[in-house]
Amino acid sequence: MASEQSTAAAARAARARIHEYSVAAAVELPTQPCAAFPASLHEAPGESRAIALDISAELGVPYAATSPNLLAHFIALRAGGAGADAAPPLVTQARCTAQAFYALRGAGTSTCAEHGVIAWKQGDLFVLPGPFGPLAHRAAPDCGAEGAALYAICDEPLLRYLGVQACEPRFGAAFYSREVLLGAVEAVRHEPGAEHRNRMGVLLSNEGLGETKTLSPVLWALLNVLPARTRQPPHRHQSVAVDLCVSVAPGAAGQVYTMMGPTLGDDGWVQDPIKMVWASGAVFTTPPGWWHSHHNQSDSDAWVLPTQDAGLFTHQRTLDIRFSHAKPEPAGSGGR
Repeated sequence: MASEQSTAAAARAARARIHEYSVAAAVELPTQPCAAFPASLHEAPGESRAIALDISAELGVPYAATSPNLLAHFIALRAGGAGADAAPPLVTQARCTAQAFYALRGAGTSTCAEHGVIAWKQGDLFVLPGPFGPLAHRAAPDCGAEGAALYAICDEPLLRYLGVQACEPRFGAAFYSREVLLGAVEAVRHEPGAEHRNRMGVLLSNEGLGETKTLSPVLWALLNVLPARTRQPPHRHQSVAVDLCVSVAPGAAGQVYTMMGPTLGDDGWVQDPIKMVWASGAVFTTPPGWWHSHHNQSDSDAWVLPTQDAGLFTHQRTLDIRFSHAKPEPAGSGGR
């Protein structure tokens, strides 16, 4: 026994590390890249599948991740069929405190023991609190050859980094229908002074999250409309944004985009920006602390659903959201 205790004590001592403060306080980690994930990942024909939007190699972590705290997936579901021809369900499971789903196309159901059957259609969004068991996803029988698709995002990388499991739900499951979401944005859009706001949209929340007013204690989601022939000025925040391009008109290819970068010019717009072009059903990431503006040079409205880990940052008092002094204006008014 004494020998075992001595060995354990020696092992503990051997693990100890000491670093000079100025070196350790400014540790360098891999940066969050501006990553893009095309809609072709879930639109390509084939069997039902979950496609992780995984950049763990770039982030230097040993588990799938889209950002240090979040992991997004496309869930492509083969056309349902009926009876003996019905496609089997696609089963997924996340280790998370919350997972949100947005219906990209088609209709279907997602079923788990804890929350029963959740029926959804294009444009609906729902969020489930962890922990929950396997989810079985099915496309509706009448979806046609395109089948159905969901976009899913959760905080699994955060839990894997901490080496923990969710042990109790912190909020109740919530469902936001397409009609309710669009109606809420339309109401905001017609409020006095709405045209002067930095963004034209609504934040999704839950009755159990009055403190942060977010989708979950970690997840934050904004449904934002980018009106035709306008550009929304830059803002920035310390949370990583995973941006789902919900809708871009078929004839607007290349005319709707985000400009992002770490600094602003004297005019209040992003200096030497990286350009991320929007396409329906595609996803891109916005690094923390980067200024980003949205531009629509087309004649049709465009929609985006940024999801972030901003609930966590809000609780920690570290979100630090800031707005440029630039004002919303028509897309062709002399800016980029």
